[in-house]
Amino acid sequence: MFKNSIPGLDKVFRTDIVPPKVVLVTGPPGSMKTSFCYSLMSSYLEKSKEFGLYVTLEESGRSHLVNMRSLGMKVSANLEISDFTDLRELDEVIEVDSPTDYVQFVEQSLKYHKKKYGDRFTVFTLDSLGALYSLMEDQEGMRKKMFYFFKSLRDLNLMSFMVMERSPGTPSDLLGNEGFLVDGIIEMGLDRSRGKLARYLRVEKMRACEHSMERHTIEVSEGGLTVLGPMLS
Repeated sequence: MFKNSIPGLDKVFRTDIVPPKVVLVTGPPGSMKTSFCYSLMSSYLEKSKEFGLYVTLEESGRSHLVNMRSLGMKVSANLEISDFTDLRELDEVIEVDSPTDYVQFVEQSLKYHKKKYGDRFTVFTLDSLGALYSLMEDQEGMRKKMFYFFKSLRDLNLMSFMVMERSPGTPSDLLGNEGFLVDGIIEMGLDRSRGKLARYLRVEKMRACEHSMERHTIEVSEGGLTVLGPMLS
């Protein structure tokens, strides 16, 4: 179960997150968005023996892997980390109408992995939506494009996590269209109110799931992240 993949996460989720779902993981730089997604995926896949794909658009796959290992996180053999250089190597086996339609490129890559791994391919992370948007030429048609992109993720029966930068203290309705189109929003935040920096996790919404809406303190421990419990007010 996803809620048991990170120690203490069952304090946040009372019932499990059941796919298909598209979940935004938002927060400012340094709030452990990437680490959360990687830790959750790696632990879940190691226990379930399923397969997951992590696509990073902001750094190379090798650099991302080095960063995660530097935090003491274990690397699951069932988790593939790819960047656009890796995805480009699939040109000969996937069909894309335009070399600049990066959303379609990601969609076709996911279909390729679904065909390759079948029902074992269950989890996907895109890091990040902001990087994908910066590559899109048709900014005016973005809402329609993302609606069908998220629909395609659900049609593949994937648990999908979309990493997205978010300024501190801004409400979810300022995220743009994404907040209305996704099934869940997880906020990764930074709190300095008690004289020292503390990182936290808060679930703003998650369809068909019982969950706490309190801020829960998180820390990096050996092997990944740990949810410590509700933050003191």
